[in-house]
Amino acid sequence: MNPRRFPSLNAVISTAIAIASGLIVLAGYFFVQAANGQASLWTDLRLTLLDWAIILAGFAIFIGVFNLLQVHFKKIQNKQKGSFYSLLLILSLLVTFVFGLVRPAQMGFVFTTVQLPVEASLMAILAVTLTYASIRLLRRRLNLLSVIFLVTAVLMLFATAPLPFLGLIPGLSDVLRPFIAQVMAAAGARGILLGVALGTLTTGIRILFGADRPYGGNK
Repeated sequence: MNPRRFPSLNAVISTAIAIASGLIVLAGYFFVQAANGQASLWTDLRLTLLDWAIILAGFAIFIGVFNLLQVHFKKIQNKQKGSFYSLLLILSLLVTFVFGLVRPAQMGFVFTTVQLPVEASLMAILAVTLTYASIRLLRRRLNLLSVIFLVTAVLMLFATAPLPFLGLIPGLSDVLRPFIAQVMAAAGARGILLGVALGTLTTGIRILFGADRPYGGNK
């Protein structure tokens, strides 16, 4: 008899806990109120499990940050290439952490003066990179979808950034750009979110029924 055909006790217990937790949370959404109008027991259990999940997620983020510091500290200790940026990352993280502990009410100032400009710069680089990638795509695969991608990227780039001595182009910035961003791009984003939601729902149902056991039950 092959012992690998049978899941271990830890895998069975983990799968049972996952299925029970999912059923309790699902029941908490369906049975919200009791007969007396107050919150039902299922709702209290659902909120408790969600609070536990938030705490576990917070600890997971803390472990991830600690692992990030450990990796970059070893990089500095071994004097690898790019260790200066690792040192800069560690110092920035520690200074931000101490500043958040000392003056938590002014963390918005750090966001608006440091993180927001960095994100804006990254978005600007992303726009230029998409335009360059679309041009390279035309050289390798010339078809209708590649042309549409390039034209859309160029139009959004010109409609977002004002041109020198011209400013914003009439009709492009106030009509075409909102249509592409709020209608076409929003429709594509909603389609992607619907696909993600359906995939997540299917995965959750398979875990609830025990078809998928991501805790080692398939081994």
